Amino acid sequence: MTYNLIRYGVKEAGIAENRALVEKVFEALDEAQPQSVRYLVLELGNGEFVHLVGYDKDSSALTELDTFKLFGADHAGRRSTPLVRSPAKIVGNYRMLARADEAATA
Repeated sequence: MTYNLIRYGVKEAGIAENRALVEKVFEALDEAQPQSVRYLVLELGNGEFVHLVGYDKDSSALTELDTFKLFGADHAGRRSTPLVRSPAKIVGNYRMLARADEAATA
């Protein structure tokens, strides 16, 4: 599985909108249940959002969702800092992320 960490700041006026759009993406993921994608989003107290995306072959099961496209539509306008994307490896994981061989539960 390939992982990417994406981090960016959001303007104070756009934080609630960004959070709501991310929540819609998770609702769509819960409905579609793609097995090839893992996704975690954290909102930090300083207005930053951190996304950890894992995917098997490509991230299209996530990026092709209508709700994800809506999330990305004015993303640059909501940001207060540039988006930084970094390849990432999971070095340790204690019950935070489901292992590839176990079903994730809500």
